[in-house]
Amino acid sequence: MHNLALADPQPQALPAAIAPAEDRAYPGTLRLEVDATDTDRGIFRVRQTIPVDRAGAFTLLYPKWLPGHHSPSGPVDKLAGLVIKANGTRLDWTRDTVDVYAFHVTVPEGVSTLDLEYQFLSPRGSGQGRKVMTPDMLNLQWNTVALYPAGYFARGIPVEAHVKFPAGWQFATALDRASSKGDVVSFKPVSFEKLIDSPIFAGRYFKSIDLDPQSTTKVRLNIVADRPEFLAASDQQIAYHRAMVTQAYKLFKSQPYDHYDFLFALSNELSGIGLEHHQSSENGVEATFFTEWDKSASTREILPHEFTHAWNGKFRRGADLWTPTFNEPMRDSLLWVYEGQTQYWGAVLNARSGLISKDQALQSLALIAATYDHQLGRVWRTLEDTTNDPIIANRNSMPWSNWQRREDYYNEGLLIWLDADTLIREMSNGKRSLDDFASSFFGIPRDGQTVITYVFDDVVAALNKVQPYDWATFLKARVEAINPKAPLDGLKRGGYQLVYGATPSAYLVNVEAQRKYTDLRFSLGLTIAKSGAINSVMWDSAAFNAGLTVGLKIIAVNGRAYDPDQLKTAITAAKNSKAAIDLLIQDEDRYRTVKLSYFDGLRYPQLQRVDGTPARLDEILAARK
Repeated sequence: MHNLALADPQPQALPAAIAPAEDRAYPGTLRLEVDATDTDRGIFRVRQTIPVDRAGAFTLLYPKWLPGHHSPSGPVDKLAGLVIKANGTRLDWTRDTVDVYAFHVTVPEGVSTLDLEYQFLSPRGSGQGRKVMTPDMLNLQWNTVALYPAGYFARGIPVEAHVKFPAGWQFATALDRASSKGDVVSFKPVSFEKLIDSPIFAGRYFKSIDLDPQSTTKVRLNIVADRPEFLAASDQQIAYHRAMVTQAYKLFKSQPYDHYDFLFALSNELSGIGLEHHQSSENGVEATFFTEWDKSASTREILPHEFTHAWNGKFRRGADLWTPTFNEPMRDSLLWVYEGQTQYWGAVLNARSGLISKDQALQSLALIAATYDHQLGRVWRTLEDTTNDPIIANRNSMPWSNWQRREDYYNEGLLIWLDADTLIREMSNGKRSLDDFASSFFGIPRDGQTVITYVFDDVVAALNKVQPYDWATFLKARVEAINPKAPLDGLKRGGYQLVYGATPSAYLVNVEAQRKYTDLRFSLGLTIAKSGAINSVMWDSAAFNAGLTVGLKIIAVNGRAYDPDQLKTAITAAKNSKAAIDLLIQDEDRYRTVKLSYFDGLRYPQLQRVDGTPARLDEILAARK
């Protein structure tokens, strides 16, 4: 045996840092060619030509931090087959050992361009990610099919893009077409920044509807569908969407774009999406959105929400959310403005346009208020900290979401802005409202700019111009402090109170149908899939205290096979009998009986009008003349 004196390990030196981006023009125009015709296998085939002006080390980046995602979620795992050539000779490349979104190559002497070939592979099955290509439609997101040179602001890199579509397909995008030859479409050169912000929807079954026929600033609803019959929007449905555009103009009193394209997929095959861009948005709902209109109420907010983002989030953006490249980290601290106020205006425009009725809007607000009234995680975590969730959780599911909190800046943000709106209305005796903030803060002249950033103090100053008040304290108390109670003052000041009844609202029934679950969060404290599998459990609820958790399956209720109505009947009976509810639970290959000691009956949220108080919430939801 040898007794060797071994030194403690020391860290290996990190590789050289990737060159920081500089605000300068790139020497040349990138050419990007995408063949999107392999729809059966979901393969985008890419050729890219990148000019270079010197020999030596060169770094290419795959977009990592994606606007609208608020996180480092670029799907680099779907990039495959990368080959880099110069003058026909294949070059070796290496991936950065720290930043796996960076690829290093050495440019030989005498080389003026690099020629790249690779593929982007759309997910084909569950667990692989978002499916972006089917035999009948596709969603081409440029960030998935493009590499770009390090060392330059994205706005300084010009790109000329070309796409080959399947024969006979039509498409929509915010990009301007330069020419077409057969099934290949060439687009006018734009900056890499604008390219990434201008995705494409294309499909075999396509329809485009002008939503602003009286204006030269066109707003188009571009629809792709699984089958042609799903394109059948009625005149009334189109009128609601046109009213949504009109009501947005009355609210913001500006148009922060040259034209706007809703990219709208009606599909049960392409993965759903709701993603904002400056002159377009990506939106995906179930195929029967128009043809089964009465069942789609809970999904109609997607277009008003994403349209609002043209003003709030794209044109005006939190300063720490703007970055010069797609590989510099974003900071999400102001998402309670970016997403929270957008969530508010999306809900308001949804009602003002007639896309949903006032009653449906109130029922939606009741569901939101009840959710945050039961959000126990607020006793340990601030709303502001949830703005880190896109980075922390990357939108993965959570086992105890009402304890962990999950991106609450959306709907709790909505409640905060409702609070602010009703407070302004109260203090000004109805002369001013948050509408005035929207038009002054988001409706400022563009003056050629595409993004104007803001910080917290800018938001406070703009609120004070509308209505003098200690808005800094108001916002910090709701955003930065621990708040055991949900911010429901806006409902009370709006003339309503949150109550619970034994019958679900029609809106909640619609939500349950869309999400394919039974919602018993406000009674037992859980949601249950049609199969009986438990989808979620509320922290410290009756279900939680009985030992139930996500992933278990309910097999029987009081000795009878599970179905939702059987369980609801048992909950109602227990209120009178005070006898525990017996559940037979399957936990993989094990079975056990759980006794649920819950005796308060079925509880579903609703908003109740408070007699003798101003109906400010009704005024907020009413269409503007």
